[in-house]
Amino acid sequence: MTDIQLPDSLPPWIKEHITLYLKDGEAGHLWDASLGGGEGMLTTLLLTTTGRKSGKKLIIPLIYRPTDGGGFCVIASKGGAPAHPAWFLNLEANSSAHIKVANNEYNVKARIVEGEEREALWNTMVDYYAPYTVYQARTERQIPVVVFEPI
Repeated sequence: MTDIQLPDSLPPWIKEHITLYLKDGEAGHLWDASLGGGEGMLTTLLLTTTGRKSGKKLIIPLIYRPTDGGGFCVIASKGGAPAHPAWFLNLEANSSAHIKVANNEYNVKARIVEGEEREALWNTMVDYYAPYTVYQARTERQIPVVVFEPI
């Protein structure tokens, strides 16, 4: 995966997490949530999208929970910023992506969930990582809930 770029805007601790994850998926799979205001060790995946402007492969770690249907749920919070994260905008332009979950890799289609499904998955994610409620309170946009479905 040498053709993947790390966004320049990432803090050093996220870059270190990505580097570890790429080297050893098992070691990078769990993330210390205290670094982001949460508690405990949480599962993360690595998402690789294609930049909608640059066309380059971009990678970001995200907290996830498995779905009942065999997918992987993530939240496009960007810490409650007023705009959606770049990775989400990339998925709006091209829903095909790649994820690494521990040492397993999948080509996936991203699906933005709505309605009752969104509410249920949002609650699952908030139960797992409580700061999402703080992030939602910081912004007027509805924070998207995304499911990655292996293809």
